[in-house]
Amino acid sequence: MHVLYEEDGDFKVGSVLAQAPASFQVESPHGRRSKVKAASVLLRFERPGGAELLEAANRFAAGLDTDFLWQCCGADEFGFEALAREYVGREPSPPEAAGVLLKLHSAPMYFHRRGRGRYQAAPAETLKLALASAEKKKRALEQIANWAESLARGECPPEIARLRDELLYAPDRNKPETKAFEQACQASGLTPAHLLERCGLIADAHDYHLNRFLFEFYPHGTAFPPHEVPEPPADLPLATAQAFSLDDAETTEIDDAFSLTRVSDEEWRVGIHIAAPALVFAPGSALDALARERLSTAYMPGFKVTMLPPDVIARYSLDAGAERAVLSLYLNVSAADLAVRGHHSRLERVRVAANLRHGAVAALDAAFEAGTEAGVPYEEELRTLWKIAEALERRRGKPSVNAAVLDYSFRIEAGRVRIEPRRRGAPLDKLVSELMILANATWGELLAERDIAALYRVQSSGKVRMSVHAEAHEGLGLACYAWMSSPLRRYVDLVNQWQLVAALSARKPPFARTSEVLLGALRAFEVTHARFDEYQRIMENYWCLRWLLQEAVAEANAVVVRENLVRFENLPLSARVPSLPALEPGTRVRLAIDSVDLLERSLACTYRETLQPGSGEAPPGDEREDR
Repeated sequence: MHVLYEEDGDFKVGSVLAQAPASFQVESPHGRRSKVKAASVLLRFERPGGAELLEAANRFAAGLDTDFLWQCCGADEFGFEALAREYVGREPSPPEAAGVLLKLHSAPMYFHRRGRGRYQAAPAETLKLALASAEKKKRALEQIANWAESLARGECPPEIARLRDELLYAPDRNKPETKAFEQACQASGLTPAHLLERCGLIADAHDYHLNRFLFEFYPHGTAFPPHEVPEPPADLPLATAQAFSLDDAETTEIDDAFSLTRVSDEEWRVGIHIAAPALVFAPGSALDALARERLSTAYMPGFKVTMLPPDVIARYSLDAGAERAVLSLYLNVSAADLAVRGHHSRLERVRVAANLRHGAVAALDAAFEAGTEAGVPYEEELRTLWKIAEALERRRGKPSVNAAVLDYSFRIEAGRVRIEPRRRGAPLDKLVSELMILANATWGELLAERDIAALYRVQSSGKVRMSVHAEAHEGLGLACYAWMSSPLRRYVDLVNQWQLVAALSARKPPFARTSEVLLGALRAFEVTHARFDEYQRIMENYWCLRWLLQEAVAEANAVVVRENLVRFENLPLSARVPSLPALEPGTRVRLAIDSVDLLERSLACTYRETLQPGSGEAPPGDEREDR
């Protein structure tokens, strides 16, 4: 005897070897023996054999009309053998009964299962809806297949083209357009970017990478909504000293400036003047909402998105020839040993006499170190401030930057890139760094002493994080350190400036240490700041690759970092070189540039030779300048 039974949702057959009241011992056509519960058996038969039965049942089922069976079976629950008997008009043969069972089981929209071998016809309205849904799904699958075929041929349907950015940067895999796009990528062997490039939807690799950043952070564009530009208080006193700033040529948000006054033969007065937007708009205002949404100015080579609207920046930036509201820190510095003997802070206006740019005064770096003169404006003031900065660094006992690591400046002009090394710790760089560090630390301590909440930068065990508590910054050798020197560019600095202005004005600060607004700003800024840094590195990496193509570089020198990872000399670019032999970190090597893919930001190199030790660039630090 043979049996047809159900196991794990499938119908199987087997020859009965032994029988008990509640089970059968059966052997499958392939020789596998198993125990089958009697309740799982749907049909017992002597002929034909099990394999022949399934073959004949499938042939019989193929000739059955599902809709006709649905019309014949009535509305009540029924067994498959009863329907088979009614269909053939006699006692059905095992293949006929099994064929009806297979047909019923294969049409769940028409027949709802009510038990083993038992079914019930779906209500007419339910069946109508199910068939419509199935037809819709069928048409969708056909549409997906058509779209995928078009894409694979290099033709982009308009429905796909409209979703270009979404498909590239945040695909919704529930959409049929996405399914078609992914099928086309798989069929063509191309990445999403290369497939759309072949279809003519990516004309420029730079825009492709930049648009990923804009898609994530500025989905509605970078323009600001209409807003007012409030005026600063009219009763602020005017500082007697005139200030000057020192920034890169591209800087438009001039947050900080300096002044230097000789009080006597024994003392200098150094002024550190920080733009004070906190004096003109308050937490909860429309401008605060704009700044809170963006949290930081985003910088990339040749591109910038500001935290505040351009007209607001123009009104409060410390531009030359203007009087601006500032938060000033005045230092009394001994002329003999350049030690800070005292300090005080003021809310005031300052007249900005000059905006110095690094490019115009770059000769001062070499002149200061050599003890010569360069003949540039404000040379003596800058020389004195540099000496004070060096004294500040010595007293802290920690360098403001890792002088062994090169920074790089990217200049984009008419689509061409210039990448210029810029040594950390150069005199002008150190001048600005040390004075900003001093201002941030001094004002952070002031708020801590008065138990006023602030957002601090904390470093312990090499890790940097934000905190509402005044904890140590080990890397700078400071008891506490709060960002306050860039309120036009960083929301954290703006929040801290509101707290500081309240402290200096003897008013209640706007934020308590447990304020959800304060804590929310801390969390949001940390995430945004990290992502902005990541995108900046991505775009710098792109421009490095672009430079290799621009200059037609065929071979280049690099320094082994570890295993097969190398870092190019005089270029902030790293790459994996599979052909690199086992070499010690720091070994200089010569590489052949095989190919550059700007869309994937990938670089293929081949090892050529090992070079003699030289002045290869030191491995980079992990942390960007924290000031």
